[in-house]
Amino acid sequence: MKNRNTMKGINFVTNEKNERIAVQIDLDKYSELWEDFYDVLIAESRKDEETISLDELKNELKNEGKL
Repeated sequence: MKNRNTMKGINFVTNEKNERIAVQIDLDKYSELWEDFYDVLIAESRKDEETISLDELKNELKNEGKL
């Protein structure tokens, strides 16, 4: 079965039931879009983590010799 919503550089991986389970992205064509998407995934995965103030972060980085 052919998908009418296909885009060049985007390929869906399907299981034995022809359900989409993954996607392949041409990074030469869509690297900036992928970076944005990945940033959103990282932010979403960290949404429930404890937050610290900017001053605390600066002090922590200074103590670790990274700032």
